[in-house]
Amino acid sequence: MAADPGSHDATTPAAPVTWPGGYQAAATLGFDMDAEDVALTVDPESRHRLSAMSHQAYGPLTGVPRVLDLLERYEVRATFFCPGYTAERYPDLLRRVRDAGHEIAHHGYLHEAIAGMSRDQEAAVLDRGLEALDRVAGVRPVGYRAPMWETTYASAELLLDRGFAYDSSLMDSDLPYQLAERPGEGARSIVEIPVSWALDDWEQFAFVPELFGPGVIEDPAKSLAMWTAELTEAHRHGSCFTLTVHPFLSGRLGRLRALETLIQTMLTLPGLWLAPARDLAEHVRSLDLTPRVFPQPEIPA
Repeated sequence: MAADPGSHDATTPAAPVTWPGGYQAAATLGFDMDAEDVALTVDPESRHRLSAMSHQAYGPLTGVPRVLDLLERYEVRATFFCPGYTAERYPDLLRRVRDAGHEIAHHGYLHEAIAGMSRDQEAAVLDRGLEALDRVAGVRPVGYRAPMWETTYASAELLLDRGFAYDSSLMDSDLPYQLAERPGEGARSIVEIPVSWALDDWEQFAFVPELFGPGVIEDPAKSLAMWTAELTEAHRHGSCFTLTVHPFLSGRLGRLRALETLIQTMLTLPGLWLAPARDLAEHVRSLDLTPRVFPQPEIPA
């Protein structure tokens, strides 16, 4: 299907964003509350492996409380992307996140990768996660991050049908933009806050034998240097720095200290707007931006 001539097509870069209140750039901290669910969806039989389950439980039992304390010390609000299963298994923790004033967003139910799912299966995962977050914490999230950052060409429409305001799963830009649910006139749009594998602690620290592949365990100084370089360049270019953190990984002491150093740098950069993803999305929605479209590629004959 051809793109609407009045819309940005897949070859058009995201339009520049003017930040509010004199800010020159933006940053947002996203904490993915993956716990046992991310292991169970990879291998359901891992539920019999107590050591592996304890590795994942480090997030809700130790990492998230430490992260909350860190954010409170610096008076920083963040977004916590929570799978429905985590909400059900650790309800008091999710309510603590809510009561601390942080945004709670949707992150699947059992951290399912939706690649290969039908439209109805993808919708069922969304609905099950929504029900869990509402039942546990009375939250109806406006934000979504796809588990494993796997979305489909139906995702935007399914999210919009359920009242979501933004998604944070795509990787084509370092500026937020408005994404059309489909090509053509009359299409609705959702705000996209792009992510990057380079700004994800999973690639730095995730290592569980026979579960997460041949991961490596990097020095926190390496990730701090890499993220600081990206942050300072985002600040210089008026862009948006979107960091993805897993408390079961970066809640560990040396890594948390590196994260604290990064937050200290954020707070010293003049004109940097550090806010939950929800606030960024609300601002981007208010701008007069032409939505981008992503026509599905056709395989040449």
